[in-house]
Amino acid sequence: MDGPFHPLLSSTTTFHPPLLLSCPRKLFPTFNPTRLQSLQCLASSSIPSSIKSGVELEDRKFELLRAVADTKRGLIAESHQRSSIEEALINVETLDAGKPIDLGILDGTWRLQYTSAPDVLILLQSAATLPFFEVDQIFQKFECGDKSDRGIVRNVVKWSIPRLLEEQEGATLVVSAKFSVISSRNIYLDFEEVSIQNLNISEELQALIAPSFLPRSFLNLQILQFIRSFKAQFPLRNSQRRSVGGLYYLSYLDSNMLLGRAVGGGGVFIFTRAQYLMI
Repeated sequence: MDGPFHPLLSSTTTFHPPLLLSCPRKLFPTFNPTRLQSLQCLASSSIPSSIKSGVELEDRKFELLRAVADTKRGLIAESHQRSSIEEALINVETLDAGKPIDLGILDGTWRLQYTSAPDVLILLQSAATLPFFEVDQIFQKFECGDKSDRGIVRNVVKWSIPRLLEEQEGATLVVSAKFSVISSRNIYLDFEEVSIQNLNISEELQALIAPSFLPRSFLNLQILQFIRSFKAQFPLRNSQRRSVGGLYYLSYLDSNMLLGRAVGGGGVFIFTRAQYLMI
């Protein structure tokens, strides 16, 4: 052997195995796959079904949100993505089928994550192609109060014009409608008006109207105040002077997710709970 001689490695030294290795085999039983499987089944059966269904639901909701994450709210979703999203959507809907809508849970503000509705996609497409138009967050706000069969819904779009209005919070477009519950999952929307409000002009425009290096006259201040308080309202009526209406199917609802389908091919909507929006 190369290297210096070590007494512990001497050929005359008798090797005694450690006590642990010479213990009886009964202390270390052989692996039994059948027994392991039965233990796993026992552990699984001890979990309440409500917990298992809750975990499954959250997993399906996560898969749905992951499917829509890179579609820019549906604007750039390709056909194969839309198919996957529809499948994930149905997987969530089936776990809540048949339950009536709770307006107490519906009440509040919901942020749009995805849609296939043509009228919304046109808005998003315009913002993507026009250099003078930007669309930020889109919300759906339900005001139900203590009612159990009706309320108000407002579709809210935050938009802006670069260099004229502030980014993201430049202006607000609101489409308001009354709704009434006509079945356990269907509500009828009776659209009333469109309004443009909450104009927040950019610092550049403010400087043009009322330069900071000059004394701000009463007229300058009046102009600024008029812009900030500006609100334009347009009633929604058809050719017979009747309100425009539509049927909206709320296919899923819980404390943090709302799924809806506009009946008649109007598209699907995926919302998540947002902070309360003041309008």
